[in-house]
Amino acid sequence: MLKDSYLVGLIGSGIGPSLSPALHEREAGRQGLRCLYRLLDLDTIGVPPEAVGELLRAARLVGFDGLNITHPCKRLVVEHLDALDPRAEALGAVNTVVFEGGRAVGHNTDVTGYAASFARGLPDAPLERVVQLGAGGAGAAVAHATLTLGAGRVTVVDALPERAAELAAALNRAFGPGRAAAATPDRLPELLAAADGNGGLVHATPTGMAAHPGLPLPAGLLRPGLWVAEVVYRPLETELLRAARAAGCATLDGGGMAAFQAADAFRLFTGREPDAARMLADLTELTDTAVGVPR
Repeated sequence: MLKDSYLVGLIGSGIGPSLSPALHEREAGRQGLRCLYRLLDLDTIGVPPEAVGELLRAARLVGFDGLNITHPCKRLVVEHLDALDPRAEALGAVNTVVFEGGRAVGHNTDVTGYAASFARGLPDAPLERVVQLGAGGAGAAVAHATLTLGAGRVTVVDALPERAAELAAALNRAFGPGRAAAATPDRLPELLAAADGNGGLVHATPTGMAAHPGLPLPAGLLRPGLWVAEVVYRPLETELLRAARAAGCATLDGGGMAAFQAADAFRLFTGREPDAARMLADLTELTDTAVGVPR
């Protein structure tokens, strides 16, 4: 049932400066709605990520309409939900929970958000060979989106080999044998060399955020024939993007994914159609002086 007032929030760690409250509240206001968006920061509350189930139940009891979920709870929250939409079930990761009809239903708008951002920002990018750094919750969503966009093969690289292998296996189950592979960081030179001219690099780790400064790989591995897509959106201009542009790579910042996933979550929370372009403009304005935190 459509209403004119909504209570939603975000569960995650270190989310104090998150832009989600502003993005949702601004769009609601423009549509004549009242939206109160609250942050449930694990660090501030003083509870571990495993307490996400308790926070979910508490939010449900006090009347929240839904919650966004970010690092490090996107996978942990799954076991506490009553149902998953097919995309979230395939991913095993949730970034949006809607309380409806007495049930908590999990969704993943990171997939659709990244796909929309990539199609908008790198519409002609070759996708034969894609190397992805990071196999966490955001990484799973981005890899699914990349294959949905038509990538021939995605090689997932992670410092935890078992995590990369698990994601690659899930991708092959969903998209067919041979569409994904797992690798360790020491193989990055050969993988990026093979993608030069027919693919690119997706970065899906926290490196580059204010709390995790630096480059996720040696700048010398970047070649002019690669495109580079970033998931970090605060700051929009990460060290990786600067190095990639200096190397002659086409680039995509993380702002589009952040804005478009927020727009999709807004639709789930309110049943109203958001203006995604307007929310992207909001995000760009809000990040002018921002520092890196999870969305």
